Amino acid sequence: MQYGLTVAGEIGGGSGINQLSDPTGLYVDDDQTIYVADHSNHRIVEWKRGATSGQVIAGATEQGNDAYQLNTPYDVILDKETGSVIICDNGNYRVVRWPRRNGTSGETIISNTRSRGLTMDRNGSLYVVDGAKNEVRRYRMGDTEGTVVAGGNGAGSRLDQLNNASHVFVDRDHSVYVSDSGNNRVMKWEEGAKGGIVVAGGLGEADSLSRLIGPRGIVVDQLGTVYVADYGNHRIMRWPKQETHGSVIAGGNGQGAQSNQLYYPYGLSFDRHGNLYVADTYNHRVQKFYIE
Repeated sequence: MQYGLTVAGEIGGGSGINQLSDPTGLYVDDDQTIYVADHSNHRIVEWKRGATSGQVIAGATEQGNDAYQLNTPYDVILDKETGSVIICDNGNYRVVRWPRRNGTSGETIISNTRSRGLTMDRNGSLYVVDGAKNEVRRYRMGDTEGTVVAGGNGAGSRLDQLNNASHVFVDRDHSVYVSDSGNNRVMKWEEGAKGGIVVAGGLGEADSLSRLIGPRGIVVDQLGTVYVADYGNHRIMRWPKQETHGSVIAGGNGQGAQSNQLYYPYGLSFDRHGNLYVADTYNHRVQKFYIE
């Protein structure tokens, strides 16, 4: 049984500097600074290691579509090369780049996308999940159109389709992993493939160790082990490569606010020491788990 430590936010939520409201995405830097997509507060918050409050680095006090505002951001990553954060500004149908230090507004880098999740590979290419178009696009530097690398064949359950896709992870071989939420599975699309393979779930929704309900955040290690936020089961699963079932590594004790419980977990991130961070959405907190 795993017990988590609250490292950002607090039960009950709110809009104060020590609070979050429905956090959905997060990124952990090398120094264990946490960047949180504070979804219902329409802002990105930077939370230093050990801090009791965060600092707003993107977004305003209210939602909107001006350059200085965000509308229900879903995910955030840090671009170390430019010192900026990249944000899924879902409600504004855009992806924005925002200076991490003293930034008063964001620059739209991708338009007309209901972006739900994003990541960046070692070459600096950006991968964006469009939940409405059921596709993942790769954007190389300076490219505004992008290339479909997963899905793109309408909503469905075939191996070349996605349904309500949520998060994305890219490994060293440029294989794309997608949490295919509407199909209760995680898919892997190798580079250049016309279809994917199921690497977790995919047998319908249930709470058994072989199934998922609406998976969200995903991380994949060098062995091909999939870590996935099993949203509807209020737990985090670890799924070894080529296995038909996974194991629970956090939560799994019903929805709730105890330290061994989660309440609709969303985003996932690891730090450089292998600690797992979870955006525990409806508990309005970020939980840190020490994984053996």
